[in-house]
Amino acid sequence: MKVSKKAQSIPPSATMAVTGRAKEMKASGVDVVSFGAGEPDFDTPTYIKQAAIEAINSGKTKYTATPGIPTLRKAISEKFKKDNGLDYPAEQIIVNIGAKHSVYESMQAVLDEGDEVILPCPYWVTYPEAIKLTGATSKVVPTDRANSYKMTADQLKAAITDKTAMLLLNSPNNPGGFTYSEQELRELAKVLEGTDIMVLSDEIYERLVYGDTKFVSFASLSEDAYSRTITINGLSKAFAMTGWRLGYAAGPLDVIKAMGRLQSHMTQNAVAFAQEAAIVALSDPEGEVEKMREQFQIRAAHMADRLNSIGGVDCPQPTGAFYCFPDISAHFGRTIGDAKIGGSTDFAKALLEQANVAVVPGEPFGCNENIRLSFACSKEQIDKGIDRLEKWLS
Repeated sequence: MKVSKKAQSIPPSATMAVTGRAKEMKASGVDVVSFGAGEPDFDTPTYIKQAAIEAINSGKTKYTATPGIPTLRKAISEKFKKDNGLDYPAEQIIVNIGAKHSVYESMQAVLDEGDEVILPCPYWVTYPEAIKLTGATSKVVPTDRANSYKMTADQLKAAITDKTAMLLLNSPNNPGGFTYSEQELRELAKVLEGTDIMVLSDEIYERLVYGDTKFVSFASLSEDAYSRTITINGLSKAFAMTGWRLGYAAGPLDVIKAMGRLQSHMTQNAVAFAQEAAIVALSDPEGEVEKMREQFQIRAAHMADRLNSIGGVDCPQPTGAFYCFPDISAHFGRTIGDAKIGGSTDFAKALLEQANVAVVPGEPFGCNENIRLSFACSKEQIDKGIDRLEKWLS
C-alpha cells in the first residue's frame, strides 16, 4: 500500500517508544523501573473528575465552538492575567486537543515552506517533526552544560538569517529540566526587536518550578514581545490530566483565527465535557497543583543527588518540569555486558535490556551525550532504578 513520503519521513516518538517497550516487558512479567514518559504518577484530582461527570450527566456532550466554549476561554483569559500579567481577551485564545496539538497547529498557521525555525538544543522530540511537516526547516542552536544548556542572546543573534520566521522557546524545558530567568529572556527579546520573527513559547511546565526559580512568560516582557509571541500551555502536566488532551494557545488575533480555521477542518473542538472540567481545574479550589509540585520538588533534588553520586554521571539540578538530564558520555566506549556503548541510544537500550531500567536517550533531543529520566514517579521507584543504574555501571 502507498504511504506518503511525508509520513515516512516522521519517526515515532522516542519517549513513547521507550515507554512502549517498558510496558511490553512489564506485561511479560519483567520488573521494569520506567523513567521514560513525562506523565505524572498522581491521579487527576477528584474535583476535576467530578466536574466532568456532572457535565456528562447534564448533556454537555455535543459539538462546541471550534476555539472552545466561551466560559473556558474566559477562564483562561483570567488565568493569564492573574498568573502571568498578560492581557489576552477570549478572542485571542483557542483551546486545542493537548499542547502537542497547539504546537503543531500554531506552526501550520505561521510557517511556510522554506522558512527557518531557530530551535535551541536540547529540544522536545516533537518540535523538529512538527517543523518538518510545515515544509520549514530547523536551525538547531547547540548549547552546553556550562550555561545549563540555555541559549544565549549572542547565539540567537548568530542564528538569525533572512529565512528565520520563528524562535521556539520551551521554559521550563523538556528534556533539560532548566528554566530561563527573566534577565535571560529579556536579552533574547532584545535581539528580536526590529525583526518579523515570531516566538512560539511553550509554557506547559509553567507551574512546575523549584527552589527560588521564578517563572516568567516571554510575552509579558514587553509590548514588542507580546505582539510577536504565541503562548502555549495546557492542563496535562501540572493538573495530572495527560489523557484528557486539553491544551490552549494565545497570541496575535490573526494567528489565533488562522488556527481556528485549521482546527475546524482537522479536529473541530476539544471534548465538550473535558472543557467544562478544565474551568474547575484552572480555579484549583483545593490547591492540588501545589501539593503535587511540592512532591516533584523533593524528587527533583533527590534524583539529581543520587545521579551525581555515580561516577561518570554529571546531572544539573532541575529547576523546572520533571526531568533530570545527566551527561553520561564518560561511559561511551565501554562494553557493558555484551553491549558496546557508543552513544546515548546504545546506553539506554543496554540499560533497559540488562538492568530493566527505562530511560530516554538524549540523541532524539539533540544531545547524544545525555539521557533523560523522569522523576514523575515515587521516591521508592527512583531509588530502585538508580540503585540498578549504579550497579550496572559498576
